[in-house]
Parts: sequence; structure tokens; C-alpha cells
Amino acid sequence: MAEPSLARLLPEDAIVTGVGAADWRAAIRAAGELLVATGATTGDYIDEMHTAVEEYGPYIVIAPGIALAHSRPSPAVLHTALSWAGLADPVEFGHSTNDPVRLVIGLAAVDHNGHSAALSRLARLLSDPGRLARLTEAPDAAEIHRTISEYEASEVA
Repeated sequence: MAEPSLARLLPEDAIVTGVGAADWRAAIRAAGELLVATGATTGDYIDEMHTAVEEYGPYIVIAPGIALAHSRPSPAVLHTALSWAGLADPVEFGHSTNDPVRLVIGLAAVDHNGHSAALSRLARLLSDPGRLARLTEAPDAAEIHRTISEYEASEVA
């Protein structure tokens, strides 16, 4: 099976910038609400993401300034998808080296295979410092989506 397209997994209506979040819980909620709004999950998934951080700590802060909010595949996940919540002001998640967080990417996966493929593709995208800067400084959802689509086109070329 082909690796899923990030542009398909992360539709423009699942991207917001300038999100106000008082703390890590609100930051995760912002990313989770986008997953709910786009029909990828039920509201229960937001609680599952909060519980994962409560149980395992801030392991979701995967790089400086970036959190990948997720939980295990569950009945609350309706289809594999991503969301993007760029924060107006960075928040602390309690990670020793990667705080504060400016970007929360929500990941919902129906199984571990979809989860792995999406993570691999996302990691390649975010590992490019120039693209990461362009993404985190983008003023709106359209620019973020365009940057991701251009990345995918260049990866295939």
C-alpha cells in the first residue's frame, strides 16, 4: 500500500495558526478539536491524548518547539488524519530540552501501520530546517498546505 499523502492526511481545514493556549492541555485540545471538526475522531480522542501525556510524560515533544499529540489507535479514531495547531505563544509541556512548544501536530491513526507511515513522512518534512522555518512562520493554513504539497511534489520528482 502506498504511503499516505500528507496533503491528504492534513487538509487545509485541519490547519490553524495563531492559536491561544494557556497550557499544554489547551494546546493539545486545539489540535484535537481540529481532528474532531474534520471528522477524523470523536471528542473522546482528545481525552485519550491528554491521558497519554499524564501517564507517559511529555514524550510527545519530539523536537525543539514541536509536539506530536496522539494516542493509541482506538474506537475514537474514525480515519487516519493529521491536524496542525500553530500557537500564538509557546507553552511548556515539561520536556527537559524541547520546550517551549510552538506547534502541536495532532495525529490520529486507525492502526499502527498508518501511524508509522504518517510519522515517517512527517519526520522527513520536519527535518528540513528551511521548510520547517517556512511552515512555522506561515501566516495561514493555505501557505502551510501549499508548502507541504510542494515538499511532496519535490520528494517524488
